[in-house]
Amino acid sequence: MAAARLAREAPVAAGAALHVAGGRLPLPGGGGHHLLGHSQGGMYPAGFVYIFMGLYYATGRGTDIRMAQNIFAVLYLTTLLLVFLIYHQTCKVPPFVFFFMCCASYRVHSIFVLRLFNDPVAMALLFLSINLLLAQRWGWGCCCFSLAVSVKMNVLLFAPGLLFLLLTQFGFRGALPKLGICAGIQVLLGLPFLLENPLGYLSRSFDLGRQFLFRWTVNWRFLPEALFLHRAFHLALLVAHLTLLLLFAFCKWHRTGESILSLLRDPSKRKVPSQPLTPNQIVSTLFTSNFIGICFSRSLHYQFYVWYFHTLPYLLWATPARWLTHLLRLLVLGLIELSWNTYPSTSCSSAALHLCHAVILLQLWLGPQPFPKSIQHGKKAH
Repeated sequence: MAAARLAREAPVAAGAALHVAGGRLPLPGGGGHHLLGHSQGGMYPAGFVYIFMGLYYATGRGTDIRMAQNIFAVLYLTTLLLVFLIYHQTCKVPPFVFFFMCCASYRVHSIFVLRLFNDPVAMALLFLSINLLLAQRWGWGCCCFSLAVSVKMNVLLFAPGLLFLLLTQFGFRGALPKLGICAGIQVLLGLPFLLENPLGYLSRSFDLGRQFLFRWTVNWRFLPEALFLHRAFHLALLVAHLTLLLLFAFCKWHRTGESILSLLRDPSKRKVPSQPLTPNQIVSTLFTSNFIGICFSRSLHYQFYVWYFHTLPYLLWATPARWLTHLLRLLVLGLIELSWNTYPSTSCSSAALHLCHAVILLQLWLGPQPFPKSIQHGKKAH
């Protein structure tokens, strides 16, 4: 039934995506036509413009839907390969879980091949970035991270974790060139739009105050709409987000016994010599940083599922907990999938999603530290 529905809806949805995403030449905030996004009608960063304009012309101005779906099918398989490479290096998740990652999510398959959203493109670049970081290619990893941000700014949820890793590995002065790579790529890609209308491009492409529509929310359906739209509620979520990030940074990620300000020093001048980060330290920090941001998002729309779908097995299985058996972990994955497949969302589906998120957060907090006091030597960073 799901397959038949996918085949029936695909041409309509994919065609609409290509015409909306690729059919207008963008001059952000200035003259000419605006490149419209999804239901919010807002702008995306420059990387999105280039990729979807290329996709638009590669598919005969949005008319060859089969070609577009084939391209996104390849993107889906590439994303799985990148994710499997990450998991292979961490050795934390049992093999049977990958069956559910590949085959059990109608919603994720729909996001990739039916809807042709930019979210999968951004996440593919993000997973490529993580693979480069795991290979200790920090400069190239930051380059791909910035490219991912240029497609959709949800990737910034990984940024606190990446900043912590850069400071841990290189100190403040050593991290500056890597941060410069991230900033430079954003400027380079956005240069045509920055020259035309810098304020218009920055305010619309990176609009952190964008108001979301209550009709599309997956995670806050049980709230009154007035509260969902209230700025005080948004501020409370931001405070909770930053507070939990700081708690994890102080209590879970930084465990050398020194002040966290020691991260600003050159690693060779610290009381506790810094060692190359292990794969699990890199992956745990990045995935946890993103997950905390998702837990306190002002709204989650259906396509946002791919922001963390492929990270959920690691978050559930990386930290052993006796109270959370394999069956309970699978139940959590199943409830999350059910919540994202409930359309329109209900108070129960939203509450179930938050309950599952709380279980994962609790396990991450109570589980073993990703940064033990004795760290094994690894490869030399580049």
